[in-house]
Amino acid sequence: MDRNKIEELLRAVAAGELSVDDAVERLKHLPYANLGFARVDTHRALRAGFPEVIFCQGKKPAQAAAIAARIAETGAAVLATRATREICEAIREECPGARYHEEARVVVVPGETASEPRGRVLVLSAGTADIPVAEEAAVVAETIGCHVERVYDVGVAGLHRLLDKLDAIYKADCIIVVAGMEGALASVVAGLGGGPVVAVPTSVGYGASFGGIAPLLTMLNSCAGGVVVVNIDNGFGAGYAAALVARRGAVEK
Repeated sequence: MDRNKIEELLRAVAAGELSVDDAVERLKHLPYANLGFARVDTHRALRAGFPEVIFCQGKKPAQAAAIAARIAETGAAVLATRATREICEAIREECPGARYHEEARVVVVPGETASEPRGRVLVLSAGTADIPVAEEAAVVAETIGCHVERVYDVGVAGLHRLLDKLDAIYKADCIIVVAGMEGALASVVAGLGGGPVVAVPTSVGYGASFGGIAPLLTMLNSCAGGVVVVNIDNGFGAGYAAALVARRGAVEK
């Protein structure tokens, strides 16, 4: 339950349109709902502005669906990452509006009250092989409520492809850079632009990239200011962080 739903509930009680007992019934699952196998944080949207996100890897479809149903009961958006199509179908049984973003492996169920998007997030991928992680970041940022622009396959192996997108780099409130191999793209983008860069190392690359360790270390050792780094292949973490930065920056403008 987010701030808007709480305020709506309190106004209804104050106006005599809702009894105190009914209000308590609606609030009884705060701050969390115990499903036995999971304790769903139903208070997170009120604290952080966005509800708990379901990480589906390792969960049974029925478990993911039960968690999604409980979050949806509050009127909040449901976001489930690392989801299979089977998990999406299970969630859709409980939440008919569920949509599966196959490349990102993300399930989204829109909330009852979605605010207007604000803040601009630019998602760049070094190569086509990095797109699944980039799409996870993009879908997450969109679901949280940002304008998202995607620019893919602009790695340093052909720098002119990136230079064609300088306008988009300059306009973004936050930039997500997704790169495997040696991971140099994040430093280049941070050197060109004036906004913060969230760098995502991917496990794309030959043997000496060590499954993403090489780009991770490159990004951590960037000499460009304004680069922060998330875990290997963690598109979700990048999308979430970038959305918070971009939305806050848009308000302050």
